Amino acid sequence: MESVKETAANIAASAVSGLEKSKATVEEKLEKATTNDSMEKEMATQRKQDRIRHAELDKQKAYHHNAAARQGQASRNHYIAKGATTHQMSAMPDVHRGAAEP
Repeated sequence: MESVKETAANIAASAVSGLEKSKATVEEKLEKATTNDSMEKEMATQRKQDRIRHAELDKQKAYHHNAAARQGQASRNHYIAKGATTHQMSAMPDVHRGAAEP
């Protein structure tokens, strides 16, 4: 049962990461389309690369946290979908943390 929870949390973390990477790419294209300044275009590319790296790091943190939760090392066996502190998915039924974020 714990491996199913870990797998589900890891799939969610991967989906969140993919969404963040896609959003970064779309925003970069929009910024590049709205400016003629080559420096602004380069800055848009740099911001996109930073966001992609950050999304990948968040995904890896979630994977490591979920592996620890499966082994009982994480606090109250919470599985997470993003980073080590946000969007937590509880291993306990009917408890959803972070679901009501603005």
